[in-house]
Amino acid sequence: MHPIAVLQLLILLSVANGAPLIAKKVFRNALAQPIDGGFRFVDRRPLFGASKTIRGVLISLIATTAAAPLIGVELAIGALVGATAMAGDLFSSFVKRRLDQPPSSQATGIDLVPEELFPLLACAAAFSLTLADIVVGVAVFFVGEVLLLRVFYRLGLRDEPH
Repeated sequence: MHPIAVLQLLILLSVANGAPLIAKKVFRNALAQPIDGGFRFVDRRPLFGASKTIRGVLISLIATTAAAPLIGVELAIGALVGATAMAGDLFSSFVKRRLDQPPSSQATGIDLVPEELFPLLACAAAFSLTLADIVVGVAVFFVGEVLLLRVFYRLGLRDEPH
């Protein structure tokens, strides 16, 4: 097990997923263009939906990259975590749209696991992560995020408590 590496990655994942929530409250509708540009997939449903914005992805990448050296991680790893967390988030939204679920609806597992798993897999070689590290990282972040989402909702950082 590599507990320090897992902890560093969990911190970066928290930044990657939290930064867009804070940016939404700070900037409101400014720079909130949907990343899919309103494009509809072949099933005539939105590709990702209006809640996935260019602002959110950019803020996540910038914040995660900037946070990396503060916890002793290379900038490139911070950028990789941010990019893969956002890729996982977009993947989740894509799947939820195919399942005809509205933006910001709850789909436990589909919502949280890809945005945790993708970065951990992407960083596995750089941190010599074992399968146990990845499983523990996903489990800890999953539980932590479920609890934090309720706190973020009470603080007004989220529109939904899930």
